[in-house]
Amino acid sequence: EAYDFSTVILAETEKTWSEIFADGGARYEPTVLVVYNYSTPTACGQGSAAAGPFYCPGDRKVYLDTSFFTELSQRFGAPGDFAAAYVIAHEVGHHVQTLTGTSDQVRQAQSRAGREEQNRLQVMMELQADCYAGLWANRADKYSGLLDDGDIEEGLRAATAIGDDTLQRNAGRRVTPESFTHGSSEQRVRWFTTGYRTGDVNACDTFNARSL
Repeated sequence: EAYDFSTVILAETEKTWSEIFADGGARYEPTVLVVYNYSTPTACGQGSAAAGPFYCPGDRKVYLDTSFFTELSQRFGAPGDFAAAYVIAHEVGHHVQTLTGTSDQVRQAQSRAGREEQNRLQVMMELQADCYAGLWANRADKYSGLLDDGDIEEGLRAATAIGDDTLQRNAGRRVTPESFTHGSSEQRVRWFTTGYRTGDVNACDTFNARSL
């Protein structure tokens, strides 16, 4: 069931990004979704359920452990299809960053930067992927009527639950913004909403935004 749902969402992201790339005169190369149990070999090393969903630029695939869907509803109190769809759309956002060269540029900049700046660049990457997920939600809503009332809120609740500050707090640690790698809950909600409200890929330029 989790696999079927994931493939439907993936197909929706393909539709969205194929259109956006075509508008810019480019061709979108879809990512591949790998749903696995416990652990799996990837071009980025061994993937495990503990790592949560992730994108591997080395083989351009999105990895999703089957226990993730259960964990999302139990651990994060964010049940519902859209919360899971949001996470898939976020990982596809990282694939888009790989195709557009953003990932490479960020990695090069990180290799010359100190720890704090490295984290700041990583946060920009993650918030842009959140904005891209919002962009997908905007299109999915318009064309497929995929989203029910409350779906967006549900997705944002998941975004909030997996914001770095919430995770740190849940783990009983002091909140240290300089160590964030995904952005705070408030930032993640804001950038997702930006993508969703505007439906404009240019609105997702977190790297040149006045503020994150």
